[in-house]
Amino acid sequence: MISRTQRDLIPTYIFLVIIAFLSIFPFFWMIVSITNTNSDIFSGSMSFGSNLINNFNSFNEQVDLVRVLWNTTKVAVMGTFLTLLIASLAGYGFEMFKSRVRERVYQIILLTMMIPFAALMIPLFTLFAKSGLLDTHIAVVLPTVAWVYIIFYFRQSSKAFPAELREAARVDGMNEWQIFFFIYVPIMRSTYAAAFIIVFMANWNNFLWPLIVLQSDEMKTITLVISSLSSAYTPDYGAVMVGTVLATIPTLVVFFAMQRQFVQGMLGSIKQ
Repeated sequence: MISRTQRDLIPTYIFLVIIAFLSIFPFFWMIVSITNTNSDIFSGSMSFGSNLINNFNSFNEQVDLVRVLWNTTKVAVMGTFLTLLIASLAGYGFEMFKSRVRERVYQIILLTMMIPFAALMIPLFTLFAKSGLLDTHIAVVLPTVAWVYIIFYFRQSSKAFPAELREAARVDGMNEWQIFFFIYVPIMRSTYAAAFIIVFMANWNNFLWPLIVLQSDEMKTITLVISSLSSAYTPDYGAVMVGTVLATIPTLVVFFAMQRQFVQGMLGSIKQ
């Protein structure tokens, strides 16, 4: 017999099942689609087909996969490393160093979150054009390295950093850079893990800004390549789905490999 407590939980379970279905269904359809022909995909077939090899061959004929994955990995890793370094330094500095103008500067930085990226694209494009950096991966990475949300996230997480450790390190003769890299970074690894997943996924899936600044095929990332396949006069949906699966795998691997640290970091816990 079902208890009253269990009956009360039924709507919650139903809601969670619906959310789980809506989350998993796109991945299921993506996997099914790479095994079907164009006509099957277009008709919305939900059953596995026998066209997997043909779709992979078609994708390989149209795309230099090694070069595209190298370009995407380079942009994602470089952007993630620089963003975590700059954001954590900024968050640490805003929280640890006291000054009269600190909060005003921090508020001004937070206000920049209100400016849509679309309003910045033309000034940024002009800036990189005059700097001769168009069609380079540096131009893709630089506008993202001072991500205000990640700075905010690191400052909030830094509030839980034990001030006694910093004072003890100073007494032992360590300077501020040594405290940051040898004490702060290891203690805040859960925060770094959560930020790493967010920033890596954003850089890996970045589309709009690379579409504007990357002009040659040799420099394009996987999102641009998939877009060009789908916008062809006669789109090869099977090849598009193969590219989509290949683009999804690295982000899934990163997420599942760091899932535990991601949850800890988002909850604001610090693992000693």
